[in-house]
Amino acid sequence: MKFKLVLKSLALATAASTALLAAPAQAQQKFVTIGTGGVTGVYYAAGGAICRLVNKDRAKHGIRCSVESTGGSVFNVNTIKAGELDLGFAQSDVQYNAVKGMNQFKDGGAVADLRAVFAVHPEPFTVVARKEANIAKFEDFTGKRFNVGHPGSGTRASMEELLGAMGWKLNDFSLASELKADEHGPALCDGKIDGFFYGVGHPSANIQDPTTSCGAKLVSLTGPAVDKLVADKPYYAKVTIPAGLYPNNPQATNTYGVLATIVASAKTPADTIYAVTKAVFDNFDEFKKLHPALAHLKPEDMVKNGLSAPLHDGAARYYKEKGWIK
Repeated sequence: MKFKLVLKSLALATAASTALLAAPAQAQQKFVTIGTGGVTGVYYAAGGAICRLVNKDRAKHGIRCSVESTGGSVFNVNTIKAGELDLGFAQSDVQYNAVKGMNQFKDGGAVADLRAVFAVHPEPFTVVARKEANIAKFEDFTGKRFNVGHPGSGTRASMEELLGAMGWKLNDFSLASELKADEHGPALCDGKIDGFFYGVGHPSANIQDPTTSCGAKLVSLTGPAVDKLVADKPYYAKVTIPAGLYPNNPQATNTYGVLATIVASAKTPADTIYAVTKAVFDNFDEFKKLHPALAHLKPEDMVKNGLSAPLHDGAARYYKEKGWIK
């Protein structure tokens, strides 16, 4: 009996010492969360692609990456500012406004600690109409039921800027709904709205679903107001969505748009951002294959285009090592 008790005591002591030895190793593991957007959008998929590459080398750097579905660009910037997200996706116009303390950041002031990590895919502003609504151009939505975007999203911020340039108000629509990106396609096919506006990388399941399910039509977004926005704002550019990219849409769709960007806080450790950046660019061919919207990316564009905030120290360190920046 004594022998058994001694063995038991030894076993308990060994377990305790093992736990003490393991504790520092476990404490060293870092958890990083990337704020994205709706689960059917490209942000969520691209965020998952980034985390997949980060987690592949978790044994080396000790970082475990996860994505969080959020309200989108403005929400991500504000949540990073509050210290509740490590990184997040933001449209290039939202990044610009946050740095300058303009538009949706006017009340709270400039986000001084915002830092750019890299740009990702182009995001054309995509207008989709219900087939039966007989919409030929954006102006035809006057008096119609239109989804202007969820409050806190980059899409909503860009929609408001477009309406301002056109001299429109929300009450120019018979209904200005504020559905989330994951909700506007089903609402369109169910006849609850006549159209929606969405900034998204292509191809996107969010656009694929209504064009397939109910023959929804893409509508070009052009005219003097768009011309002026593109001329006046450094974060906008004209874009063409290719013909035949979506079912029932054999025509090319002319529009304008922004770039998706990854941002972080200056308070996010440089080693963490360095590891995330390194994971993406050291595995760049694999990264481009993880979603069709990423297929045509070029590193030399990603480290400069659409970035209004200063580069994060961790990202800048990697880019200097590669000779991409001085």
